Amino acid sequence: MARKIRVLIAKPGLDGHDRGAKVVANALRDAGMEVIYTGLHQTPEMIVESAVQEDVDVVGLSILSGAHMTMFPRIMDLLREKGAAYIKVVGGGIIPEEDVKRLESMGVAKVFGPGTDTRDIVDFLKNNFQHAA
Repeated sequence: MARKIRVLIAKPGLDGHDRGAKVVANALRDAGMEVIYTGLHQTPEMIVESAVQEDVDVVGLSILSGAHMTMFPRIMDLLREKGAAYIKVVGGGIIPEEDVKRLESMGVAKVFGPGTDTRDIVDFLKNNFQHAA
């Protein structure tokens, strides 16, 4: 039997708008995934510590503040430093296409833009992170 995909949804930095993150968290939960939502105003250190402690497969970052080119790389660096580079990072928010390409070239598994159908996010995670127990 396959273990449920475990996803940590986080809002890094000072961004105070979390409706999208909550919608995605609910869609993933409804699709059978285990979801941990950390809430607003998380530091990269807090996010990585939670991801390691919760033994997640994926960290989903929601960011609208424009700090994505600082937050995403820092979180990925911290995951590597903690020996947790196996935890994949996905993201969503208002991120310019040229930055999406840069983030994905740095190892971010996928960046979802505004208006993405939650079924597309569910399908991506199921197709890329399903594993046997």
